[in-house]
Amino acid sequence: MKPMALDILVFLLFLFSHDFHLKCKAETEAEALLKWKNSLSNPESLSSWSLTNSTNHCHWFGITCNTAGSIVELNLPDCSLDGNLDELDFTYLSNLTKLDLSGNTLTGSIPRTLSALDKLTSLEISNNGLETSDFSEFKAMPTLTHLSLRSNNFPTMELPSFILNCTNLTVLDLSVNEFNGTMPDSLGTNLVNLRCLNLSFNSFSGSIPSSIGNMASLEHLDMSFNLLEGKLPSTMSQLENLTYLDLSNNKLNGAIPAGLGQGGLLYHADFKNNAFWGVLSESLCSGFKLQYLDVSYNKFYGALPSCLRNCTGLKQIVLTDNYFMGDISKAFGLHPKLISLYLKGNQLTGTLSTDWGQCTSLISLIIEDNNISGEIPKEFGNMRSLQELSLASNILTGEIPQELVNLSSLWSLKLNNNMLSGHIPRISLTTPLIVLDLSGNKLSGQIPAEIGNSSSLSSLDLSDNLLAGHISEKLGDLTNLMQLDLSSNELSGSIPSSLARLKALQQLNLSYNNLAGQIPEAFSGMYSLYSIDFSYNKLTGPIPSAIVFYRSYEAYFGNAGLCGDALGLLSCGFSTSDQGSHKKHTTLLIAITVPVAGCSLMLLVAIATVCRRHRTSKVTETENHSLVWDTGLKFKFTDVMEAIDDFNEAYCIGEGSFGVVYRAELPSGQVLAVKRQHFSDESDIQENNVRSFLNEIKFLLEVRHRNIVKLHGACTKKGVMHLVFDYVERGSLGDVLYSVLGGLTFDWAMRVNVIHGVAHAVAYLHNDCLQNIVHRDISINNVLLDNDFEPKVSDFGTAKMLKHDASSWTAVVGSYGYIAPELAYMTKFTDKCDVYSFGVVTLEVMMGMHPGELLLNLPSMSSSSQGNDLLLKDVLDNRLLPPTGQLAEQIVFIVKVALACTQTDPASRPTMLSIAQELSTRKKSYLSEPLGTISFKNLLQVSRSGVLLK
Repeated sequence: MKPMALDILVFLLFLFSHDFHLKCKAETEAEALLKWKNSLSNPESLSSWSLTNSTNHCHWFGITCNTAGSIVELNLPDCSLDGNLDELDFTYLSNLTKLDLSGNTLTGSIPRTLSALDKLTSLEISNNGLETSDFSEFKAMPTLTHLSLRSNNFPTMELPSFILNCTNLTVLDLSVNEFNGTMPDSLGTNLVNLRCLNLSFNSFSGSIPSSIGNMASLEHLDMSFNLLEGKLPSTMSQLENLTYLDLSNNKLNGAIPAGLGQGGLLYHADFKNNAFWGVLSESLCSGFKLQYLDVSYNKFYGALPSCLRNCTGLKQIVLTDNYFMGDISKAFGLHPKLISLYLKGNQLTGTLSTDWGQCTSLISLIIEDNNISGEIPKEFGNMRSLQELSLASNILTGEIPQELVNLSSLWSLKLNNNMLSGHIPRISLTTPLIVLDLSGNKLSGQIPAEIGNSSSLSSLDLSDNLLAGHISEKLGDLTNLMQLDLSSNELSGSIPSSLARLKALQQLNLSYNNLAGQIPEAFSGMYSLYSIDFSYNKLTGPIPSAIVFYRSYEAYFGNAGLCGDALGLLSCGFSTSDQGSHKKHTTLLIAITVPVAGCSLMLLVAIATVCRRHRTSKVTETENHSLVWDTGLKFKFTDVMEAIDDFNEAYCIGEGSFGVVYRAELPSGQVLAVKRQHFSDESDIQENNVRSFLNEIKFLLEVRHRNIVKLHGACTKKGVMHLVFDYVERGSLGDVLYSVLGGLTFDWAMRVNVIHGVAHAVAYLHNDCLQNIVHRDISINNVLLDNDFEPKVSDFGTAKMLKHDASSWTAVVGSYGYIAPELAYMTKFTDKCDVYSFGVVTLEVMMGMHPGELLLNLPSMSSSSQGNDLLLKDVLDNRLLPPTGQLAEQIVFIVKVALACTQTDPASRPTMLSIAQELSTRKKSYLSEPLGTISFKNLLQVSRSGVLLK
């Protein structure tokens, strides 16, 4: 054969073999992907992945190939992929440079074949449920420039060392995991090319390394929700490209470095919930780019940066609970894009500027608890988007502008504790007020009858004013009202019987007025009432016959003409000649009852002591001192007392009808909460309070669940009762939900987790305790959140053992707005009462507000076309972006569960056990229709069909 012909043959063979190799390579890549697809539970989004059609695998959904036909990018974010990566062999995808599987529900471990991707520059597997043990899968990836591992199940460990060798990284996101330990000094030395660093929602401790100043390209820095402490390194001032900074919710202290933000690009700065102090630096807003600033719950003082006036793009400012001073009108200018301004709890002075009337995008304006003077500008009536306004606890004078109460979006108006005068303006029919608080002013005249047209009102407080005249019959039209306080005025005449139409009313206070006549007997039908006060009026005649009217004799002090069977009142029919002997009888009764109650309490605690000796607690008894204590503890009650300096007020963190709560930090670092209730005065010894205390001891010492607050022990000493719990850092679910935090970082995933935790806790109480327990007071204020937003159900003072017949008769207890409707007419509690309360809490967490009005309208929605007008998306908390993907499906299901829980008929509600099981095991799928089109009527039909939780 001629040489030339041989060369041609060799060349042809080369081309054939090369083409054959590429073809085999392509088939191998495709087959590897198909093997993985077939292992997934719901691969609907991968329908284009098939060898049966003529489409080349390079045209499959989510795949990008190079010119040689080899896969270089696999982009499948938010595709609802459910399964694991065990069947995906990355050795067949060795040319991959980008892998994005974020926002799915992938679980299991990260396969070790991932280390074969030595060309990978971008790895995004965030928002799944993946786990790993040592990160060895990543060690052979020096080319990485983008790494995001957020929201997975990585076990508690320190910052993986291999990351420090990825010197080309520009994006590093390890947020929402369980990394701990300190940040190495080499972090800022090795990773100098980073543009985005996100370490939020972990447990990193120690200080921020000074080497961070070497990251000259850094634009986005988020270290929020960790355990970082110490001062910020001065080198942070060198980060001149910084646009986004979040250091919130740590233990950082000291002053903010003077030059931080001096590059003039900073638009987002968040320092809240730390211990920072000093004056805010002008550099933070020197470029006038600032849109979001949150420094709440710190110790900043002095004047606000003057450059804030010129930041016309400001959208949200939160300065709550600091010591800022200065003239408020000089600190702020015209900010047409401003959405919310929170200045509560500072020392600001000056007057309210009329320019704020041009902030037509403003939704929330909270300036309460300052020293603002002058009048409320009528120009505030131009803020057409305003929903929430609080100017409470200032020194404002003048009248309330009529324009203010005509705002068509305003649902909360708080002007209490000022020096406002004049008449209450007539509220427009178009104003959707839910909360109106004008208490503690100098308002005069009559209560305008037009208030009765505000059908959405839930809370009305006009107390402590100079209001006179009769109470208008029109107030009986406020059918959604839950709280009415008209106390400490100069009201006269009789109590209108129309108030009996307030079937949702739970708190009524008419004390300290000049009201005469009888308390209407029609009030006996107000079954939702649990708190009343008619004291210091001129009322006469018998009290109504409902249970609430017999519970508290203090409610009738100062009304000599009232009679009835409540303690302290004359029985109706007594003559005046009998009154002397009645007083003697009452004195004798108290003289006998107080010692007996005290002895009974000590006896009950002693019995509890004996019963615990063979269990997990120990008891010691000395004179006037009983102690019930967990034997496994490494501290004593005396250690707790020393930690709070024998109840020094400096350690007080809360006070209410339950008593006082103190924060105790032991030398070991353990932090506890001490609840203290005092019954040393004879008038304070009440059977309900004693029973509440004993209930908490009896139930909580036996309860062991990760979502129920842990009780360590209890002590009574000289008439004072104490309970020692674990301290739960973030306070109540209500505090978080209704703070600025609720609209910013308390996101949908966290809320879903909270609902799951509460469901499992209540299911445990109903089914897994030695004696099943009904809590009877599930509410957002009795669910606490720890640092990781893990819920802890608390406050067992009203809990009861559930009898075998699943029912019992009881006085109505619980928090208003959460009580099951059947308790209003039959005072019969079952475990389904807790189910109802859980449903209300669930809706409140999803909506960002109490669902009172929604619950009242549900019957009409399900029976008419009105339900089609209300879409789920319009009810969900609008402070958060709408949920997407699997998260949206979870939230739709949770709302369905909540609606099933709030059915009027207890028998139709699901059990907590079935709820907890469904929330944990239910397979996720696509929404049957887009979130934006789902109506409440359809949700009701599903949730109340009886098949939702079967």
